[in-house]
Amino acid sequence: MSTQWSDHLVNDGLETIRIFVEKIISSIGIQGSSVPILRHVLLALVAVLLAFAAERFCKLVIVPLIQRLVRRTEAKWDDVIFDHQVLRTACHIVPALIVWKLLPLVFYQFPLVQEVLSRLTAVYLTVAATRLIVGIIDRLRYLNTRPGSSVGQYVKSFCGVLKILILFIAAVVVISILISRSPLTLLAGLGATSAVLMLVFKDTIEGLVAGVRLTSNEMVHIGDWITIPGGVVNGIVTDITLTTVKVRQFDNTIMTVSPLTLVNGTFQNWKGMKEGDGRRVQKLIYFDVRSIRLADEGMKRHLLEKGFAKEEHLKGEVVNMGLFRHYLEHYLAGRDDVNEQMTLMVRQQEATQCGVPIELYFFLTKKDWVPYEHALADILEHVYAYACEFGLKVYEQYPEQ
Repeated sequence: MSTQWSDHLVNDGLETIRIFVEKIISSIGIQGSSVPILRHVLLALVAVLLAFAAERFCKLVIVPLIQRLVRRTEAKWDDVIFDHQVLRTACHIVPALIVWKLLPLVFYQFPLVQEVLSRLTAVYLTVAATRLIVGIIDRLRYLNTRPGSSVGQYVKSFCGVLKILILFIAAVVVISILISRSPLTLLAGLGATSAVLMLVFKDTIEGLVAGVRLTSNEMVHIGDWITIPGGVVNGIVTDITLTTVKVRQFDNTIMTVSPLTLVNGTFQNWKGMKEGDGRRVQKLIYFDVRSIRLADEGMKRHLLEKGFAKEEHLKGEVVNMGLFRHYLEHYLAGRDDVNEQMTLMVRQQEATQCGVPIELYFFLTKKDWVPYEHALADILEHVYAYACEFGLKVYEQYPEQ
């Protein structure tokens, strides 16, 4: 009932405008064949002026009013969705609606022109409405205030899929308007070519599915440090979309990786290390097997005087490498930057042609790259410097002459 009343009101308004224009022409005194031309010119001018006035009214009155109302609400979602850019995009629809309604009045004597302009106006309305919907969808990902969170990434992925669906529907509607066919009929016809479309867009579809899996399973987040075996990717994730993952390398170059590569392949995420209590150190140091021997009385006395060993460790026959292992464990446990609550051990590995390896396995509390490397270098330098105190010699392979 309300729709019929509004249509009746619009028709009355259009008829009033037409009568008003004809009165103007009559008052001027123009007669003959020039009357229809002048009538259409004046009606077109009235339509343009009304459309322009409606757009300015929306931008200068309606938009500020809506923004004022939005700022007064306690909810945050309306501030994000109904921002200035979205409202200005919505204002572009209003003049097109007015022109679309006035076309039957302006070109009522030229049905062909009216039909062409009506279709073009309908296409513009479809494009403008699509821009508005896409703009609102783009704002949805900002509803989550925590950057890089799994919810934010999932919303971003969902928005990407929704935008593709909206653009596809808009393209179908535009084509149906231009060829004067029903959109449902056009969609039914596309079903026959779905196999071809699946083949053509195979990589894109796989990328979309991989992007959804990557974000929904929380495999990677923005800000995570990831590496791919082979050293191709080693940096911080800066952006995740349905089709690309951008990684800022440590040389400040940007590496773009397909989500399909990460999902189907293997990559290492260092987030657990950064959130944990320590960063692992696992280093092998090779010693010359000929320097491994029993500690004599002179060495025992020397180690006691230097405080490198305790008397209970020197009883009986002891090997200098064993004493050095105990010393290193005590040294590591005493450092402030080593987390002794986590695994800490100095163990001997199987002998190789390059000597007998001693493995240092512990966790540093300094997890950032530069402090971590400095602390690790200090520890290794200490090992190299104090090995000779126990009569050990680090293995060296001399080049052939």
